[in-house]
Amino acid sequence: MNETKIALSDAGLPSFTAMGVLGRGKGRGLGPTFQDTLNDPNKKSLLSGPGEMPRLKSKRCITLVVTDDKKDLAIETIIKVNQTQNSGDGKIFVIEAIDSVTVRTGDKGDITLD
Repeated sequence: MNETKIALSDAGLPSFTAMGVLGRGKGRGLGPTFQDTLNDPNKKSLLSGPGEMPRLKSKRCITLVVTDDKKDLAIETIIKVNQTQNSGDGKIFVIEAIDSVTVRTGDKGDITLD
């Protein structure tokens, strides 16, 4: 996560939100990397499936909203830092944000993203 944070900042994209999430991809979350989560009694019911095989994996979700002219830079930066050619490298979803408003100032539009 630190490498991604530094790379985005160096690319001029310092503002984003990151949060821990649970999820899985085509691999259905199978593998030995879940032992810590499986040992957490608060999360065990979310992670266990038939035969006590883990279904959901701890992941990091980044929300980054940029102007259209910075979209490709954001995608290239995230891929450059996170691509390992292994399953689990993640997904990037590109969706349109209709507008944005800074609550403190009332500013609207692209100016709120800088």
